[in-house]
Amino acid sequence: MSAAGSVGPPVREPVTPAATAAMSAQLGRPLRGAAAVTHRCPCGNPDVVETSPRLPDGTPFPTLFYLTCPRAAAEVSRLESAGTMREMTARLADDPDLAARYQAAHHDYLRRRSELAEVPEIAGVSAGGMPTRVKCLHVHVAHALAAGPGVNPFGDEALATMAPWWADGPCVCPDEEDPTAGAGDEDRTVRVGDEARTAGDEARTAGDESRTAGEADGPAAGGTAATR
Repeated sequence: MSAAGSVGPPVREPVTPAATAAMSAQLGRPLRGAAAVTHRCPCGNPDVVETSPRLPDGTPFPTLFYLTCPRAAAEVSRLESAGTMREMTARLADDPDLAARYQAAHHDYLRRRSELAEVPEIAGVSAGGMPTRVKCLHVHVAHALAAGPGVNPFGDEALATMAPWWADGPCVCPDEEDPTAGAGDEDRTVRVGDEARTAGDEARTAGDESRTAGEADGPAAGGTAATR
């Protein structure tokens, strides 16, 4: 069974204290620059956040849609480790229709980001290697979840091969209070299913997909660097 048919539609919801707590627990760090929840996992938790293209500290941030669920991120990392991105990139050279749809996904990403704000330092730079290569599959899955089917071809393909990451229940069950307030990452505890883990463990679980924007999204004007 793949995740594609069961993930549910995109949403656009305000970032409430409960959503902030859930996503901060998923990421193992405070949520930064969140503009909206754009997809919810079938378990009920948010799993994609729309992030402002300029963070509160002024840093340009090209990654508009960010996959927060560590279980979903681990599924994507499994595909990346299997060489899926290389295979996808190679197909762009041989399939003009696929290349055109990928170009359209790039423009869709830029359009949606510009609706939040225009940031000159990242003008024309989308994310995930678009439109000429596939460099970060997490970006494409997040885009596909936030925009719905038929927008990002590689995000749709990845979802079609991913196992349902929600099958074992919610990845986090945080209190509505932001769990990152007043505690260090190494000694803060969040509830993950039936097992209590430290936030440091959570961060390491998602560590394979944590990258700088320069690594995940390609070089941006002005030397933009921001963490996934």
